[in-house]
Amino acid sequence: MARLSRTVQHYSVTLTLTVLLSCHSPVLGKKKLYIGALFPMSGGWPGGQACLPASRMALDLVNKRTDILPDYELELIYHDSMCDPGEATKLLYDLLYKEPLKIVLMPGCSSVSTLVAEASRMWNLIVLSYGSSSPALSNRQRFPTFFRTHPSATLHNPTRVQLFQKWKWTKIATIQQTTEVFTSTLDDLEVRVKEAGIEISVRQSFLTNPAVAVKNLKRQDARIIVGLFYETEARKVFCEVYKEKLYGKKYVWFLIGWYADNWFKIKDPTINCTIEQMTEAVEGHVTTEIVMLNPETVRGASNLTSQEFIAQLMSKLGGKNPEETGGFQEAPLAYDAVWALALALNKTVGPLKAKGHRLEDFNYNNKDITAEIYRALNTSSFEGISGHVVFDAQGSRMAWTLIEQLQGGSYKKIGYYDSTKGNLSWYGNDRWIGSGPPADQTVVIEEFRYLSQKIFVSMSVFAGLGILLGFVCLTFNIHNSNVRYIQNSQPYLNNMAAVGCIMALAAVFPLGIDGLHVHRRQFPVICQLRLWLLGLGFSLAYGSMFTKIWWVHTVFTKKDERKNKRKVNVHLEQWKLYSTVGVLLAIDILSLIIWQIVDPLHVTVEKFTKEAPKGDLDVLIQPLLEHCSSEKMNTWLGVVYGYKGFLLLLGIFLAYETKSISTEKINDHRAVGMAIYNVAVLCMVTAPVTMILSSQQDASFAFASLAIVFSVYITLVVLFVPKMRRLITRGEWQSDARETTKTGSSTNNNDEEKSRQLERENRELQKIIEEKEERVSELRNQLSERQELQSRRRASTVINPNNSSSSNAFTHRDPRSLAARPGYPTSTSDIHPIPLCFGNSSSLYQPDSQISRNNCHTSHLQLLYK
Repeated sequence: MARLSRTVQHYSVTLTLTVLLSCHSPVLGKKKLYIGALFPMSGGWPGGQACLPASRMALDLVNKRTDILPDYELELIYHDSMCDPGEATKLLYDLLYKEPLKIVLMPGCSSVSTLVAEASRMWNLIVLSYGSSSPALSNRQRFPTFFRTHPSATLHNPTRVQLFQKWKWTKIATIQQTTEVFTSTLDDLEVRVKEAGIEISVRQSFLTNPAVAVKNLKRQDARIIVGLFYETEARKVFCEVYKEKLYGKKYVWFLIGWYADNWFKIKDPTINCTIEQMTEAVEGHVTTEIVMLNPETVRGASNLTSQEFIAQLMSKLGGKNPEETGGFQEAPLAYDAVWALALALNKTVGPLKAKGHRLEDFNYNNKDITAEIYRALNTSSFEGISGHVVFDAQGSRMAWTLIEQLQGGSYKKIGYYDSTKGNLSWYGNDRWIGSGPPADQTVVIEEFRYLSQKIFVSMSVFAGLGILLGFVCLTFNIHNSNVRYIQNSQPYLNNMAAVGCIMALAAVFPLGIDGLHVHRRQFPVICQLRLWLLGLGFSLAYGSMFTKIWWVHTVFTKKDERKNKRKVNVHLEQWKLYSTVGVLLAIDILSLIIWQIVDPLHVTVEKFTKEAPKGDLDVLIQPLLEHCSSEKMNTWLGVVYGYKGFLLLLGIFLAYETKSISTEKINDHRAVGMAIYNVAVLCMVTAPVTMILSSQQDASFAFASLAIVFSVYITLVVLFVPKMRRLITRGEWQSDARETTKTGSSTNNNDEEKSRQLERENRELQKIIEEKEERVSELRNQLSERQELQSRRRASTVINPNNSSSSNAFTHRDPRSLAARPGYPTSTSDIHPIPLCFGNSSSLYQPDSQISRNNCHTSHLQLLYK
């Protein structure tokens, strides 16, 4: 009975209101369309205190318009939800199950809108909210019929992204309070910045104490920081920001704009920072806030400007203080919500009539009418009191965003952003602690390291003087090539050595050329020039010296000639020397060609540890160094160093083995050996040291250049200076020239004639020695036969004692007495006397150089032929 009495009472109240409204209706006979609304007049957000009067203002204007719903009249049925979901559930039941039918529902705060929007799909009802900002309501699958004129909290994100792009930031950090509204807002921001090519490098969150999160931001070098938290938590955050010095000209904070203007000056017992410290920490931060009142003087669909609307609203409120009236800022949104609904319903009249439907035919099972209303709202676009009204695909309002910056302790408007058109209105009055907007990260300036020009010039001077010395030595050697002393040093090999030294010194110049002198595209040519000059220079210079020492060792260290190595003269075939140098040079050329074809040299850049410059600059220097390299550089260097190292070690060994040999055909081989020692030691030390010092361009170049200069200078001085000194002090080139003028024949021809004569005499003496050795062998055989005969005679004497006297004559003779003593002539009674020249057997095995025609007298030679 109590329930029935309440129902009867409710219907009577509704009937009374209907009669009263119909009496005041400007046009009789209009059909009523009912709007069920929930206005929070109290509770956590009493937004209905200003939103309800604004909604009534809009309804009055709509119902008076003859061009909007001329056959209908909108009526508002509302209740106080107290911004409580529990209370809202009961009121929603009443709105749904009590007459009249409501064509649209209008909830207020986010928690109530979530409940109403999720349930209304079961009744095919459109939900239009004026005060909900939760990003969770943008889920079309969960809330398929939900729209709102209050922008989503995520609407701040397009503005933030626009500002990031304006100030050329590509790296940001975030810190949030762990609540649903901020988490969903940050998830949306992450998607948007990713699409814009911006990276969220650090993402921190906290529940109640932000100390650890702020320390992590500092540790990870966060510069552009987006903070999402309530006002009370904001004071905790910036107290920690002050302690960590995470503010100033290097940092920018982005906060929510709906804090109180003096939020950082409010005393808070939960923090231990003073107002001065807080003011210092928050200076320069940027806020974004949804524009809920059109800043421009524009007459929209209601034919009112925003200033006229505020004036009328103030009169409706009866002079109440706007700051003490709940929902005063959101009142324009409620006003525009009614206008959006009226324009959408007006848009559906024609399409519904074409389908045989009318708005008054709406019921909770008619999906066609709901679909038309949804389509009309989804395509809404008009100028309202809050700005341009348009909905996105999720049903959320797309509105302008106000951008402010804290300057000198107070907020200053620095721009607006229209997310519907992507238009940024900028005042240009933004102010920064530094010279401009800070960098989003520590600026890294790439700086190439170049060779010290003092070292390059110094080494170039030494190399130039060495090249000049090389040409002097080469000219001297060519000019005096007809001098016998020069000819006996193999001048053509020395010329090759001089040319190789000049090429090696020429390599010093490309070794010192880097990006300071040539463009990077031309640098590979310099790399090739370095490699070829050093490779060919080494092959010519060291190859010619190695060929000399190799030939001396090969010819003068035979087993049958080791007993005397002091002076030997052997005929020398020069083409073999040149062939040896050619083979060494061909090996180098072939290996370099293969290297450049298979794995050509190119420029690589080595990065070093970043360095901080002097001064308080927010930059780091990234040192870079250019190198000539290839993909398998270590493999190629291993092959080249292995081959060259083997030649150097072999050269040292050959120089040591031939140090005591003297020959006129290569009279400077000892000087060559000394040069090989120096070159080998310098090369073996320089190669590994330059590889170790490759990252230090000055030290590496200086070490390599000095090694080249010293080795070349030593080689030229050792090979050519003694020759110059001898020719100058003894004047040998003058005497040789005079002899050539007098005789009309060259000195070289005389030497060849003498050499042929000595060879003929040597062959004759060798034949004589062979004959003597045969004769000695015969005499030894005869001596052994005599000894056997004497042994037989002794045996016969034992058998015949009567003949003892005769046998004793032989017995008492010493067999050695048969041979004449040295220095005494042999008796004619002896059979086959031994010549005097064979008295000492050791004389038979003397070397050829000591054999003379006077060793055996000619009178004895005839005995060899008996």
